[in-house]
Amino acid sequence: MEHFVVIGAGQAGASLVAKLRADGFDGKITLIGAEPEPPYQRPPLSKGYLLGEISKERLYLRPKSFYADHNIDLRLSARAVDIHADARVVTLNSGETLEYDKLALTTGAHPNTLPAAIGGSLDGVLTVRDLRDADAMGDVFQPGKSALIIGGGYIGLEAAAVAAKLGLKVTLVEMADRILQRVACPETSDFFRSLHTAHGVEIKEGVGLEQLIGDDHVTGAKLTDGTEVTIDFAIVGVGITPATALAKAAGVDSDRGIITNAQARTSNANIYAAGDCATCHHKGQRLRIESVGNAIDQAEVAAQAMMGKDVTYDPKPWFWSDQFDCKLQIAGLNIGYTDVHVRKVEGVQSHWYYAGDELIAVDSMNDTRGYMVGKRLIEAGKSPAPAAITDPNTDLKALLKA
Repeated sequence: MEHFVVIGAGQAGASLVAKLRADGFDGKITLIGAEPEPPYQRPPLSKGYLLGEISKERLYLRPKSFYADHNIDLRLSARAVDIHADARVVTLNSGETLEYDKLALTTGAHPNTLPAAIGGSLDGVLTVRDLRDADAMGDVFQPGKSALIIGGGYIGLEAAAVAAKLGLKVTLVEMADRILQRVACPETSDFFRSLHTAHGVEIKEGVGLEQLIGDDHVTGAKLTDGTEVTIDFAIVGVGITPATALAKAAGVDSDRGIITNAQARTSNANIYAAGDCATCHHKGQRLRIESVGNAIDQAEVAAQAMMGKDVTYDPKPWFWSDQFDCKLQIAGLNIGYTDVHVRKVEGVQSHWYYAGDELIAVDSMNDTRGYMVGKRLIEAGKSPAPAAITDPNTDLKALLKA
């Protein structure tokens, strides 16, 4: 009987093993997860879960019983510490060894942290990546407390929004010239800056952290503009690093992520990878796509390829973020955009990215219709004239038929 082992019990790992069973794989499956909880959704951790709107059980991707019911050996609180690729053996932290026929790496990514030299190891300095992080944040998210958010990306902004909604005093610092500079156009940055400022969040752009202050627990921060703030805790949202150490030690090629081909196969013919730890190919570029959609889709291609099916992965990127009363939905990737065209209609707006004459991405703020039409246009390779997009009288759905 064939044995497929999957290392990493996040969204990608859970999607991969479910797809194996759904497509008729009847061999042995082992899913290895470092956390004590079964696979769960991560995006709500910095949104609904922190707000107390979603229980832990509702985060679970599948009921706990799913794995046993589908004959999936789910190993929780277990870590793979070594892969002997030639012998096809995985060693766990318990010392147990598992032989495999095919192996999938869905190891995700680690949140970047601050150096201890500037106070990164003080108590009260938190990251947002897993349930443990979110639970630690929930303990300190109390009305009247003061929080410093370090980093103006989506994670930092989501945490700032939750903190402000719960009645905390929030200061957010972003070293770059503007929030969301790495991932969005100035128009989108302007929208979210105004949204946060209207809800009482103090945003400092072009300002970094010089030093966190405190003996054991953080009590304040010195910023690069010379100001000092008194805080009860800090949240670090300065990006993630793909978890590639295990792959590299096994001789699997990695470069800013585990390198995979269109079948999600790595440089080792018996090892596959998917999700935040893995790269993929999109429009001639090799890149990592940090999203739920990518984790699911790439993992399902990996599952089918492991079964010997002739499949290829063609990413169709989409993302979302909830901040205050705004749902941001993103279709496509804005890499290489030259122009942005703004559509405002009926109290909502969307930003349409073009590379020359080609529509490549859309940011929609509470504009569900704009998002859905934009996504379909991008996937169909259709690029309407920008004048039609920005005209509030244009019926967007009609553009799909043009």
